Amino acid sequence: MTVIGIHASHEQIAPSALLTAMREAEAAGFQRAWSSDHFSPWSERQGESGFAWSWLGAAMEATSMPYGIVNAPGRRYHPAIVAQAAATLAEMFPGRLSVALGTGEFSNEHITGEPWPGKQARNARLRECVDVIRALLAGDVVDHHGLVTVDRARLWTLPGEPPPLLATAVSVETAGFAGEWADGLITINQPRQRLERVLAAFRERGGDGKPVAVQVHLSWAENENDALSIAFDQWRTNVFAPPLCWDLATVEQFDIAATHVRPEDVRESVLVSSDPARHVAWIEEMVAIGFDAVYLHHVGQEQRRFIDVFGEHVLPAL
Repeated sequence: MTVIGIHASHEQIAPSALLTAMREAEAAGFQRAWSSDHFSPWSERQGESGFAWSWLGAAMEATSMPYGIVNAPGRRYHPAIVAQAAATLAEMFPGRLSVALGTGEFSNEHITGEPWPGKQARNARLRECVDVIRALLAGDVVDHHGLVTVDRARLWTLPGEPPPLLATAVSVETAGFAGEWADGLITINQPRQRLERVLAAFRERGGDGKPVAVQVHLSWAENENDALSIAFDQWRTNVFAPPLCWDLATVEQFDIAATHVRPEDVRESVLVSSDPARHVAWIEEMVAIGFDAVYLHHVGQEQRRFIDVFGEHVLPAL
């Protein structure tokens, strides 16, 4: 049975307000939550970027939902630190944490000042990090010298059960790569045929039978024009396909890149409608594709009305 969750977007909402939104979402019937993990937003208008790992401790204490988090180990985060953070949360909140690992975006990773490698090199580094994190979560002492270096690392606080390590993937190629090592997959909403190819690639390369999830970007308001205005204001810098979205460094660069994006263009990546029934139909299509979890991300900064309306009209219909 597919479960419906909510996405916690740290790039758009202050941590205190996001914590309140998670409490309200659970009360409204959302079953789990997913958290972003960024150092900076994608535009001046989004304007936030709290530290997700410390926030997760508060959110998991304040609610009883399971949480997932996206993370890019190997540069801004040393893999041993990722393992320690995940182990601590999993020890405090057994069975409620998932970690989805990816190769990252320059907008977050450039802060270290190191050169930004190409995608193939980032994939190789990620694969090393996955092995390091898994070994540490298993209680091993880890020495590793490759694209990342680890010197005699050991986790002294371990959970009874390690959290699953999922993969993030948008492309068919990355999904196939993820099938070789990940405990599951999370992707984002795309045209149906593309999503089906992503899932097929993951399953054919080792992911068959493992959980798959999708994050759905949507915009809802009381009328259609307002819903589109919200999407355009908040998400027009997020419509670019790779590699552009991977390789820009600053919010200023994203805003320049979005200069010629039109409001209607945003509909290609954001499901925009004032009609809750339309959103139900879109989500049902995701369920029909075969996703085990669907995480709804209302791209507006104000979450309360979205949570109330979807809790009353959308979640019961699903």
